[in-house]
Parts: sequence; structure tokens; C-alpha cells
Amino acid sequence: MDFKDYYATLDVPKDASADDIKRAYRKLARKYHPDVSKEANAEAKFKEVSEAYEALNDPEKRAAYDEVGKRWKRGQEFQPPPGWDAGFEFSGRDFEPGEAFDHSAFFEALFGRHAGRAQPGRGTRQAQGEDHHAKILIDLEDAYRGAQRGVSLRVPVMDAQGRVTMHERRLDVHIPQGIREGQHLRLAGQGGPGVGKGTAGDLYLEVAYKPHPLFRVDGRDIYLDLPVAPWEAALGAAVTVPTLDHPLQLTIPANSAGGRKLRLKGKGLPGEPSGDMYAVLTIALPRADTDAARKAYRAMASAFDFDPRGELYLRSASAQPAGAH
Repeated sequence: MDFKDYYATLDVPKDASADDIKRAYRKLARKYHPDVSKEANAEAKFKEVSEAYEALNDPEKRAAYDEVGKRWKRGQEFQPPPGWDAGFEFSGRDFEPGEAFDHSAFFEALFGRHAGRAQPGRGTRQAQGEDHHAKILIDLEDAYRGAQRGVSLRVPVMDAQGRVTMHERRLDVHIPQGIREGQHLRLAGQGGPGVGKGTAGDLYLEVAYKPHPLFRVDGRDIYLDLPVAPWEAALGAAVTVPTLDHPLQLTIPANSAGGRKLRLKGKGLPGEPSGDMYAVLTIALPRADTDAARKAYRAMASAFDFDPRGELYLRSASAQPAGAH
């Protein structure tokens, strides 16, 4: 993913004030507005300038962007680590389905669909507080069993001088059993404060899974790469496999090939219906690093009339045009 230097786009320094950013945007917007500009690629430039302004004019987005920018060096491709966008708390609301927006992949990766901000009612003595939203990372085991966990959120706060700093707050969160990635947890009254006697807004936490050392997730199904020895794959075997619950015995059928998927029904994430777990076989070869091991491999080579590339050659020959030599 290419990192977008929004400060460079607006031609302002990283410590530019909010007024400096606004003036720079207005100048460039007039220059590149597609209705009046005669510049080449005016429409594309206008979109870039508008996106940069949207990110830097909002104190919350600017604080999150600056945090991410600390990990990037000019000239390098931006490679966000897993969960890099988790823990930032934003005010406002998500875009509703069907609502129009046009941002770069970088912008959406950083801010998700949280590009809209719902402003509290003006000129009223009472108004409900804004809803807030954030992404959190949870352990896959907690999604499987359900859990009560403390989460830490970074909240951008503007001081009296207009500088934005990141404050941290911790919340106790109930994680329902079987919750899937992309689902939201609603914490009533944990959003922005209300105006006057207005009620506080809610906090919506979008759930994502932490990378797991063993398992991959697809919907409610769980996948495990299961190494087996060549003789286990050829002769069949009973092996112990880990699951999100407790280890289970799994029968490896004889003459199994690498890539074969063996299903453990109902051992995926709970739900209606529950997901399954799939053990994907990988053939683990012993090292030929001793005389005895090399002798064993030579004996195998002599015992089998086997060409592992025979099928490859047949397919290659069948793909040749008629009459080709």
C-alpha cells in the first residue's frame, strides 16, 4: 500500500496550524476545481487535495494519521502491521449503506468507513451526544468461548491551544460467544456527552481478530495446517490435533496427499449453525542429515517406481499445439 503524505499534498509543514491547513486547502481547491481549472488532471488533483484536507482538518483523524506516519519512512512502501488501525476512538457515525463517498484505499484502510461526522444540534439547549466508534482486536479463543475483557482506546483530545494529544481510556467489555469479525459491540452511553440534559451517545466497537499462531478463520470455519510424516500420509494414522477447545484425535486416511482437508464438524466458531474446523494436510519431510537417513531415502527411491513429475509432463504434452515439436 502506498503511503499518502497529506502534508505534502497540501504543501504545509507537519506542525501547521488548523488555520494554515484551511488556507492551503482553499488555495489549492480554487486552483484544481474541475469546474474552473484548466490544469491537467484537475479532477484527480482536486480529489487528492480534498482527501488530504478531510484527514488533516479533523483533529481526530489528524492525530490518528500522525501516529501512523511515525512508522513510515519516505520512499518506502507502507506496510501496516496487523491491527495497526485498532484502538483509535472517533466521534461521528459510519456511512450508511448506499451513501456516496470516494476515498483512496489508504484513507479507507486508516479510517474505515468513518469519514462522516454527525454534528450535535446547534442552537439547542438539549441534544443527544455523538456516537463514537473504534476497532478492537480480540483473541480468537475469546470469540470461541465468550469473555469479559478490558480494552484500551486512544482518544484524540484538543487542548486550549488547539493542539491534539492522545489520551487513553480503559473499558470493560463483554465479548459474546461466537462473535465474528466485522460485527459491532454497542456500549450504551459511552460515546460523546449530551448537551444540556441530552443523553450521552453510544460507543460502537468493531471486532477484529488478532493473528493466531495456528488457526485461520473464514466466516465461522477454522483452518489448521497439519504437518504429517510421509508414512502417516501413505499408511494412515491417528494423530492428535489442537482445536480452540481441547486436543482431539483425528484419523488420517491412507494414501492422503498434501492439501487434503479433513473436517472436524462443529469445531469452528459457535453460531446457528456452528462452523467447522478443517485440518489441511502438509507433508513434512525428515531431513537427510545422517548416513542412516540418507540410506533410508535411497531405499525408498529403489523401492518405488514413482515419478513425482509424471503428471506434469503429461499435462505439458497435452497443451502443445498439434504438429509442434
